[in-house]
Amino acid sequence: MTAPRAPVPGQTVGPFFGFALPWPDGAHLVPPGTAGAVQLTGRVLDGRGDPVPDALVEVWQADPAGAVPRAGAAFSGFGRAATDADGGWSFTTLRPGAHSPAACAFFALTVFARGLLDRLFTRAYLPAAAEQLAGDPLLARLDPDRRATLMCREDDATLRFDIHLQGPAETVFLSFPGHAG
Repeated sequence: MTAPRAPVPGQTVGPFFGFALPWPDGAHLVPPGTAGAVQLTGRVLDGRGDPVPDALVEVWQADPAGAVPRAGAAFSGFGRAATDADGGWSFTTLRPGAHSPAACAFFALTVFARGLLDRLFTRAYLPAAAEQLAGDPLLARLDPDRRATLMCREDDATLRFDIHLQGPAETVFLSFPGHAG
């Protein structure tokens, strides 16, 4: 019987990325204090509900009109934040608009964390009326209990979205055709 070996970079996405991928102001899609700015904040939690202190969260989003920002635009729609010792992350950004009348507005998030073979994809939807949420093409396919794992909670100019990697409150994660994960 041989002793177990530690994972190598080819077997897991982290935690080595935490020192290489973040950049100064990567969590500020707009400068703090910008008119209309909101804080998108949350925690990354494992299956026991414990914080994941060495994860990385990316946000990709539409602008307030629902359009994908163009290269060189003042608002890029992209940010990256490392989690802190309590698993916390935060972005200063603008509220995204819905990309079509039938869709609800959301932030697209990716999560990199130790033990993952690839990043995870999810969405954080802005609060909306139940009938509007039920009409969104993605949300309409989910059981209401699972749909709740994709909803931000709002308090003034703060939108809260916790990401549960496993367990009874596990966040809905998405897969895309052609993605290796």
